[in-house]
Amino acid sequence: MTPTANRLHLSLFLLLAASLAAAILPAQDIQHVRTAINIEVPVRVFRGDVFVDDLTIADFEIYEDGRLQSLDAVYLVRKKLIERREETTPFSPDTNRHFYLFFEMTEYDPKVRTALSYFVDEVLLPGDELIIVTPMKTYRMKSEMLAAASRANVFEQVLGILRRDILIGSTEYRDVVDDLKSLALTMTGAVGLSATNTQSPMAGDMFASGSVFDVSTSVEEQLQTYSTLLGRLEAMRHVDHVQVAALAERLRSQSGRKEIFLFYQREFVPKLDPMVLTAYQTVYSDRPDIVQTVTGLFEFFRRETPLDVETIRRAYADSGAAVHFLFLTRPAPKIPGVAMEEQSEDIFAPFREMSRATGGYSASTANLEAAMRSAVAAAENYYLLYYTPGSYKADGTFHALEVRLKDRGYRLSHRMGYIAD
Repeated sequence: MTPTANRLHLSLFLLLAASLAAAILPAQDIQHVRTAINIEVPVRVFRGDVFVDDLTIADFEIYEDGRLQSLDAVYLVRKKLIERREETTPFSPDTNRHFYLFFEMTEYDPKVRTALSYFVDEVLLPGDELIIVTPMKTYRMKSEMLAAASRANVFEQVLGILRRDILIGSTEYRDVVDDLKSLALTMTGAVGLSATNTQSPMAGDMFASGSVFDVSTSVEEQLQTYSTLLGRLEAMRHVDHVQVAALAERLRSQSGRKEIFLFYQREFVPKLDPMVLTAYQTVYSDRPDIVQTVTGLFEFFRRETPLDVETIRRAYADSGAAVHFLFLTRPAPKIPGVAMEEQSEDIFAPFREMSRATGGYSASTANLEAAMRSAVAAAENYYLLYYTPGSYKADGTFHALEVRLKDRGYRLSHRMGYIAD
């Protein structure tokens, strides 16, 4: 398989789930429902955007399935240090940190440099584990590298790998998008529409450059090629539910703090301008085969999200990881004869729900560094709450959690529940 073929049929999760087994160490002495009935709940508390660090065990209430539970311990953690502890039953929280940086990007964004520089220079500590997932493969940086090499060298190595993998690993994706754009130029001219008839203000300049597709090809061939290209693009974006769930299970088996940062770049899928499709239906109204193909193109994007979002939410809430979702916005390209339609919601929705379910941070922004700093601030400061369920039964059912503060109007984030097995 060629490097660019890795992008085909493999989403971010398929790639990670296949290669993460070697990166995740066997679980040791962790407080998890698999080995004990003491439930651990990381909680982040904010006044506006500022973390609140003066709360005590008396301030917290925790509910399981709507029933108030008795807290056994509360720990205030900053980075890897337990700064304050209150406990009626002593615990030994594992505060070792495992960072996962997922880059679901089809084009390299120079803004990645400043965000990554901040992370390497100011966030990573000796003993931290860093795993980076690119459109091509998964990389694991051993903690000894920070001691053996300068941070500047580590940063340049990581940035070089990331830039290369985004450019090479997404080549086929970009090629298909470019072919769709080029074919649209040919098809627009085939039905007698000029550049100025389309909705793009840049149409004149683009049409001057021409198209790589032969204008002598038949209408049937053009439409079939366009439909085939859309199908290839869809295959590259496919996310498999089984693999997504398998990743949650692998994360669940790892000890320590698991902080996942998902960088997802806004996607635009080129569709033929509706004016062009309407023109085809009008010009070839006596050709049922062409009308049927055009109708199929109209319907191509009217599909529901393929993933079972609720199942994904529960699996990641139970994984013990915190998912921080950073949606990278960018303006839509302006191409003549093409409606550049955003095609992010089908993947955006599961990512967003994973973040909510795990008590992570999420943002939609063009300022990557600012979003990274906010996500890190949320990841580095938290309370760890422990309690013993009043009635526990290992029957595989999901139990909803809710943390409240007594007489406080602060904003809280925490995982939404756990699976008792």
